[in-house]
Amino acid sequence: MKRTVFSVGLVVLVFAVSIWAQTPAKPKSGNVEQELIKIEQDWSNADLKGDDSVFDRISAEDYILTDSDGNVWTKAQCLSLGKSGEDVITSLASDDWKVRVYGDVAVVMARHTIKETFKGKDVSGQYRTTDTWVKLSGRWQCVATHSSKIA
Repeated sequence: MKRTVFSVGLVVLVFAVSIWAQTPAKPKSGNVEQELIKIEQDWSNADLKGDDSVFDRISAEDYILTDSDGNVWTKAQCLSLGKSGEDVITSLASDDWKVRVYGDVAVVMARHTIKETFKGKDVSGQYRTTDTWVKLSGRWQCVATHSSKIA
């Protein structure tokens, strides 16, 4: 009887260990994905307040933005526009996040619903953006953004 109980216990133990060994580990990128979405949300909240300090901190010096009209903006131009008061955002909500991590490079896509006036023109609507992030000197920095208006 003892031998049978021992044998059954051993089989159960071996079975449990084999299942545990075959269970894939959770990818480490999950934390990176959440970190990048948090940075993106902080950026959006700062934009809504007219605070360019977050953008200045998280964007690389050679950052470029391609807007929905095909214009290309440098970091300096984006910061200058922010100070000019010609771009006013009154509401901004983001969803449909997709994050792809490739080591020290990541691509973050989202849909943004925005109420915005740009140089006196209403440019409100929904936009798809793609941000490219690179981990530089131990922190994530955005190097490029592309924005397309959703028809």
